Amino acid sequence: MRVVIAGGHGKIAKLLERDLAGRGDTAVGLIRNPAHAAALRAAGAEPVVCDLEHTDVDTLAAHLTGADAVIFAAGAGPGSGADRKDTVDRGAAVLLADAATRAGVRRYLLVSSMGVDQPPTPGTDDVWAAYLRAKKAAEDNVTGRDLDVTVLRPGRLTDDEPAGRITLARPVPPGAISRADVARVLLALLDTPATAGHTVELVAGDAPIADAVARM
Repeated sequence: MRVVIAGGHGKIAKLLERDLAGRGDTAVGLIRNPAHAAALRAAGAEPVVCDLEHTDVDTLAAHLTGADAVIFAAGAGPGSGADRKDTVDRGAAVLLADAATRAGVRRYLLVSSMGVDQPPTPGTDDVWAAYLRAKKAAEDNVTGRDLDVTVLRPGRLTDDEPAGRITLARPVPPGAISRADVARVLLALLDTPATAGHTVELVAGDAPIADAVARM
């Protein structure tokens, strides 16, 4: 399997790249900063420098040619303002969908966030509110296309060791989940084409990952 990951230098992406490479699949990580290429190679991935805020659909589609799936795991990151929440968390996700369509790649996994179903409550930090709106707009755009899309909404992310046991449903109570477990869930979703068309929330729980994904 050849999988192209937008946001290839992110914590979840690098964990997923290691998992893919470890079982013999090909992970291609899209990165903005050429200095991150060595870290991707160390994770077993092929780095491709492509700034999703400053590229076009044809250029991106060329990087997706021959892929079996694409994963949007990019984000503007801490310290970014509301404008970049829109250009990355929404705009780049939409561009990846445009490019996937152009390249003939049907399978699309979108890493979103819990909490996007409801409008931000009064008093919510402006940047966080912009992030939630951008994630929901990305979901609405991508799931409205003729693609095989699964939307994964993790809860609060931690750097804990993977537990391998989760709650995967919609809705689920607020909670946390390790980035390592998110990566393993993404891997299981890739292996389960029947999860296309689903939007699910993810926190730590009691079910083994394989069982939780199978129940989708």
